[in-house]
Amino acid sequence: MPRLYNIFNGEELKARLQQSTEARTTLSFYQYWNIEDPQHFRDDLYLRWSQLGVFGRIYVAKEGINGQISVPTEQFDAFKKDLYAIPFLEGIRLNIAVDDDGKSFFKLKIKVRDKIVADGLDDASFDVTKRGKHLRAAEFNQLTDAPDTIVVDMRNHYESEVGYFEKAILPDVETFREALPVVEDLLAAQKDTNIVMYCTGGIRCEKASAYFLHKGFHNVFMVDGGIIEYTRQCQEQGLPNKFIGKNFVFDERMGERISPDVIAHCHQCGAPCDTHVNCANDACHILFIQCPACAEKYQHCCSQHCSDFNLLPESERQELRKTMVFNGTHFSKGRYKAFRQGEGLVLR
Repeated sequence: MPRLYNIFNGEELKARLQQSTEARTTLSFYQYWNIEDPQHFRDDLYLRWSQLGVFGRIYVAKEGINGQISVPTEQFDAFKKDLYAIPFLEGIRLNIAVDDDGKSFFKLKIKVRDKIVADGLDDASFDVTKRGKHLRAAEFNQLTDAPDTIVVDMRNHYESEVGYFEKAILPDVETFREALPVVEDLLAAQKDTNIVMYCTGGIRCEKASAYFLHKGFHNVFMVDGGIIEYTRQCQEQGLPNKFIGKNFVFDERMGERISPDVIAHCHQCGAPCDTHVNCANDACHILFIQCPACAEKYQHCCSQHCSDFNLLPESERQELRKTMVFNGTHFSKGRYKAFRQGEGLVLR
């Protein structure tokens, strides 16, 4: 029987990718569609795309597909042909990475889920096909030049911390599910105002715009293809790019440089920095921002406690994990003050 899952050690695969000189192209795509048998569809994709050397993370659900992947550049045309051979995916836009080193993913994971984006919504309560109007880059620039237009970031706080559109409202939320009611409350008195929302590649805004139209907002727009496609259009057409800083991405790169501005700060010393990392202590693994100096000082950990813990013998670490709570379990992703106050370790 053909293998339908990866069986190799993740660290080994990651090391192999770092050493590889193979040119790879990183891209993302999504499509809302009624998939009758997500498991069968998933298994068929895995068989076909693993043969093409595709790496990445793909979610399949009854409502559609959402993928962030990398493809060997020499196989890109073959992948595109295979993708477009699927009737409901024929001709869909592929969001090609803006700042790509080919090291974005190291294995292929395709998972069946209830939804392709966790939104917490009851889709049966409103028409998800009645979405906001898509804005091309030139249209976005023109509409957001108007002083009364409201721009809303539909991403999480650790994404907007390193980059955002000029004058955007940046909800202090940890999940997309949390963002929807927060934004609704923030804009409750402005239902007749032009509201432009954006996210990384556009998928979150597809559902959010339909939700806000259902909630009585009348002039809802979204950036077509999100930050990634907007940037590509600005580059191709020579348009002013209104995005400041770095675009956070959910892969090994952690971010794409859009503008030279560094708007965030190291979570340990406060120096200008927008490099996201995960704590090198696997018992913690919290996502945070760390400058090179602190990476050296703390051995790529979020605190001295995590750094000291990593130096202990494996057997001792395994035993201590039963009684210790680290930043990764005690605090949420990228909460700046946590590292200065808690120093990363709490006894149960």
